[in-house]
Amino acid sequence: MVPRVYIRPPVDADWSALLTLHQRSADVHYPWASPAQDEQGCKRYIHRCQTEPFEGLLIWHAVDHRLVGVANLSQIFYGSFQNAYLGYYGSVDYRGQGLMTEGVALVLNHAFNSLKLHRIEANIQPSNTASINLVKRLGFANEGFSRQYLKINGQWRDHERWALTVENWLQ
Repeated sequence: MVPRVYIRPPVDADWSALLTLHQRSADVHYPWASPAQDEQGCKRYIHRCQTEPFEGLLIWHAVDHRLVGVANLSQIFYGSFQNAYLGYYGSVDYRGQGLMTEGVALVLNHAFNSLKLHRIEANIQPSNTASINLVKRLGFANEGFSRQYLKINGQWRDHERWALTVENWLQ
């Protein structure tokens, strides 16, 4: 099967594509995520991606080379833990096409094969069924419920905890 997407770290020139995705998709992301809505915020995100222990990856369409989405591996731990937290969001323009599932699968391959991580955890608000369905498709297991886990858009929000280990990765 020919890949429909590819991933790469953001470069300084990507701020405009990020801003366009963020602004066009703001209604779809709310209340689950609140990516930057201005040039400076997008540039701060790109700068953060160039530092440790955070790795942001942009998911690009393989044919039209437009930005499909963003996936982040944060709080990357090595040593005996070998874990990272996964976050992601997509463009409203590509919604429902399975491109984010393919892109996040590439990110997982990168996390398990290149970064040599053992476990990836995704914490998702219970009402975010699209994100829950994405991690289910990729083989994540529901490990529990965390009350008032993350502060998003000014409110502490409950999250479901989903995880995947390299042993259960099917790719």
